[in-house]
Amino acid sequence: MTDAPSYQTEFDALPGMAVTIAPAITRVTAPNASAYTFTGTNSFILGENSVFILDPGPDDPAHFAALEAAIAGRKVKAIILTHTHRDHSALAPRLSQAMQAPLWFGGEHRLSRPLRLFEVNPFARSGHYGLMPDRKLDDGEILEADGIVLEAIATPGHCANHFAFSVRGTPYLFSGDHVMGWNSTLVAAPDGALAPYLESLDRLIARSERLYLPGHGGPIENGPAQAKALKAHRLMRNGQILEAIADGSKTLAAISTRMYPHLKGRIGIAARYTVAAHLDYLKALGKLDFLRTPFGTRVWLS
Repeated sequence: MTDAPSYQTEFDALPGMAVTIAPAITRVTAPNASAYTFTGTNSFILGENSVFILDPGPDDPAHFAALEAAIAGRKVKAIILTHTHRDHSALAPRLSQAMQAPLWFGGEHRLSRPLRLFEVNPFARSGHYGLMPDRKLDDGEILEADGIVLEAIATPGHCANHFAFSVRGTPYLFSGDHVMGWNSTLVAAPDGALAPYLESLDRLIARSERLYLPGHGGPIENGPAQAKALKAHRLMRNGQILEAIADGSKTLAAISTRMYPHLKGRIGIAARYTVAAHLDYLKALGKLDFLRTPFGTRVWLS
C-alpha cells in the first residue's frame, strides 16, 4: 500500500540569497511567497564557468539583482524553463536580454485541451502567452554547460509544456511544479490535464533519480516515493468524486464543495477546476458523463 503524501510545510527559503545545493547547483528563491507559490519560486544557477539559469521566476527587480549577483559575471549559456507559468517565466525576457542568452523550453504556452462551450480558463493570466523559445526542447535532449549535463524529460500535466530535468551522473532531478514537497500539484482543467499528469508521474517513478529539487519548497529526499504517493492521492480523489455523485452531488460545484468545504476565494476556484480535470479523466474512462450549461456543469454516472 502506498503511503499518503508527506508534506514539508516548514522550509526557510532564504529569499534573495544564493544557496549552494551541490557542486554546480545553486538556488536563489524569489520573494513571491503566496498561497500558490509557498515560500516563493526557486530559480537555479547550474554549472561552473558557464551556466544555465533554470526558471528565472517572476519579473521582480530584487530577484533580478539577486540572480545577477549569483551569476557573478559568468557566461549564461541559456535560460531554461520547466514551464511557462509567469511565476517561473516572467523574468525570462528581461534576463535573456541582459545576459544575451537564448530561451530554451517546451514551446509556447498552450491549453492541455480546447475550451468547451460556456467554459473559461480562470488561470489565463498565469500563463505566459506569447513567449516563444529560441530553442524548443524535445523529450530526451541532452543539455550541457560547464560542469553539468542535463536531460530534458517531458512531463505534461500541470501544464502542457512542462519539463523536468535530470542531472546526469547525480541523484538530482529538477521537478518544477510536477512533484513538490509542500503540497499536491495544481492540475486544473483546461490549463492542465490529469491523464498526462499521471503518466508523467509514472515516467519519473521509473527513473533512478531520487533527490528532487522542485520549483517551490525544499528538496524532496525520496522523490519517487513522493510521486507514488501523489499518484495514489489523485486516484483516491477519483473514488471520492464517484462516491459523491452516487450520494447525490450532481454538479461540479456540489462535488467541489463536498470535497473541499473549507476552501474559498482563489484557492476554492483552483479546487473546483482541479475537480474538473478529474471529471475529464473519469469521463474518458467511461465512469461518468457531464454537460456544461450557462448555469454550471451537470454530472452523472455512466
